[in-house]
Amino acid sequence: MRRKTRQVSVNGVKIGGDSRVTVQSMLNTKTNDIEASCRQIDELLSAGCDIIRFTVPCIEDARSVYEFKNRYPGTPFVADIHFDHRIALACIDAGIDKIRINPGNIGDEQGIAAVAKAAKAKRIPIRIGVNSGSLERHILQKYGSPTPEAIAESAFYHASLLEKYDFEDIVISVKSSDVRTMIAANRIIASRCDYPLHLGVTEAGTAGTGTLKSAVGIGSLLCDGIGDTVRVSLTDDPVKEVEAGRRLLDALGMSDSLISTVSCPTCGRTRINLIKLANDFDAIKDTIHPSRRVKVAIMGCAVNGPGEARECDIGIAGGDGEALLFKNGKPVKKISYDAVLQTLKEEIEKL
Repeated sequence: MRRKTRQVSVNGVKIGGDSRVTVQSMLNTKTNDIEASCRQIDELLSAGCDIIRFTVPCIEDARSVYEFKNRYPGTPFVADIHFDHRIALACIDAGIDKIRINPGNIGDEQGIAAVAKAAKAKRIPIRIGVNSGSLERHILQKYGSPTPEAIAESAFYHASLLEKYDFEDIVISVKSSDVRTMIAANRIIASRCDYPLHLGVTEAGTAGTGTLKSAVGIGSLLCDGIGDTVRVSLTDDPVKEVEAGRRLLDALGMSDSLISTVSCPTCGRTRINLIKLANDFDAIKDTIHPSRRVKVAIMGCAVNGPGEARECDIGIAGGDGEALLFKNGKPVKKISYDAVLQTLKEEIEKL
């Protein structure tokens, strides 16, 4: 069962409550390079990114918020801000949809109060971002290292700084490069508050390693019903973060996609090019529009065809240059290899 949380709105996109789990990414362009940043925004939106974040390292860069909001009025943008509360205020004035800060390093108490007041006036949510590598000295001294308990305590401390000024449109993010620490810290947070949670494994690594670590960390929590928005952090093109996040949600049946796929790993019994077939089907999947959710099986032979994929709505089992089409575990007809993709597309859209 999904954890019940309060809900915040980021330019119309909901986080928490009964809303779907959203996918985020972050620009890696220079924020003041408007054209390069906009090209990357276009790429992220095409990949299905729900919320886009960018760094605002200095107050002059807050001008970029005007540009992004003018060009993409319907896109939710998040400004990532550190150390200077005046940058947060400038981004709020420029029309940002959400800000990410660490209240402990954003300035003195007057600065925190000013940011909370300005954000509340414009109904702009604040994400509290806590990483294992940036804990307060007094918390590190208490716990000795960035333990899950230390990370959670830091997050609650930062939340209290905003709550003191009657601000509660908060999203909490507690991250670590250690997957087990990240999971445990989020479970502590989830058990002690109803703020929505942003999930991610920070500094996860390159596409291969980072995707795997993120799948374990984020996926474990989502399976527990914990988590409301996700970012798969990769040392790679941000588009790959979105693709990995979408695939992760798809694997858990939590994506917008109406088509889920199962396929066998192939063995010596396989007589058709199943690997190519499965990849080709993935490539056209988004062009198929069934009227309901459909589970599709792409199997290598009769052994793991209708039998092992009995719970699927439709699928194929490979033969020698041909395939057996089946529905609900029952054979329908044989089709040539070249006709498999088109036949699947047509039959799925009939369902």
